[in-house]
Amino acid sequence: MKGNPKVIQILNDRLAEELTAISQYMVHSEMCANWGFHKLHEAIEKQAIDEMKHAEMLIGRILFLEGVPTVSKLHQMRIGRTVEEIVVADEDAELDAVRAYNASIAEAAEAGDNGTADMLTKILGDEERHVEWGEIQRGLIKQMGLQIFLINQV
Repeated sequence: MKGNPKVIQILNDRLAEELTAISQYMVHSEMCANWGFHKLHEAIEKQAIDEMKHAEMLIGRILFLEGVPTVSKLHQMRIGRTVEEIVVADEDAELDAVRAYNASIAEAAEAGDNGTADMLTKILGDEERHVEWGEIQRGLIKQMGLQIFLINQV
């Protein structure tokens, strides 16, 4: 099915963000594993896997619309140097994703592509859950203090 070029561009823009998130989360996940924070490693790794599923959905939709997925474009990653910086960088990236998906849903609907809008809405729900996870981690760090938070991640 021939898709709207504007919608295909939107999908490729979201794909670049998802591919960037995958890379950022994998680096952060492995950093946490290297530091011995295995619970945090597993949680961040799971988010990377969620982002891989999003990328797969976006690629599938681009192909369905007879577009060409751009998989060579990444945005700048925000790699934290500490656990606290990792949590902040990942939550900030998710907040950016929520804003971008909301705008993309509106643009797809305006272009009359409700199938794309529906798919983007599903991804948006996952991104909102990722934001919530980040908010919870930041809240725990604030309430417990960083050292107690980190003890619980071993």
